[in-house]
Amino acid sequence: MEAMIFKKKEPVARLSDHEFKAADVVSAAQDTGAEEAGDKAEAAAAAEETFTVMSSSSKANLDKKSLDLIFAVEQMIQARQHADRNIHELQDRLNHANNHVDRLNRDVKNLNKVIEEREKNILELENKLIEKNLKVDQVMEDYRELQTAMSAETEELKGVIDLEQQKYSGLLQKHNEAQAERNKRINELEEKISRLEAEAIHMRQKYEATRQEKTYLANMIQDFTNRMSVPFGNANSANHGQDGGRDS
Repeated sequence: MEAMIFKKKEPVARLSDHEFKAADVVSAAQDTGAEEAGDKAEAAAAAEETFTVMSSSSKANLDKKSLDLIFAVEQMIQARQHADRNIHELQDRLNHANNHVDRLNRDVKNLNKVIEEREKNILELENKLIEKNLKVDQVMEDYRELQTAMSAETEELKGVIDLEQQKYSGLLQKHNEAQAERNKRINELEEKISRLEAEAIHMRQKYEATRQEKTYLANMIQDFTNRMSVPFGNANSANHGQDGGRDS
């Protein structure tokens, strides 16, 4: 654009005072391209107002090169205005994006805090889990040791039980044999008692018969003795009395 402007500067001597003002405004706008957007917007607005002041009658007195220059300047002003609008739009979008980024940064900070808290909680839970696992491992080790000890004791008790069962079987066999022997002895004693009772009954009967016989003989001896000790007449009387008693 600057090259084109330099080429158009040749017929400037024939321009009117308004045209020189427009050219000065355009040059000022080009020279201040590195300034802020506010200064650029003011320069473009001033150039636009200057070219607007130029009437159609003033343009009619200009040659083709001047008109081309004015048209080029107007195009530059329009392009600058369009660029300014784009810049404003982009600035708004940039501001919106910055605000969004700020919100995202705040959210990220909050999320980082939450993540730190969560990581801290996770670390605590991991430590607790490690402690629990250690306790579980210790309990399992104790259980395995206890199970081994119980297995050994169980095997030992099984051996003791087998031995006691063998002893019990032997004692039971001896008890059965002793019971059979006792029953046999009881049967023999019962038979012997029955035989002795029978013999005792027989002896009692024999004793009773002997006693009765002895009593009879004693009575006979007593009678005989009594008869021999009294006189003969009394003896006859006594004999008659005894005979009469026997008859009666």
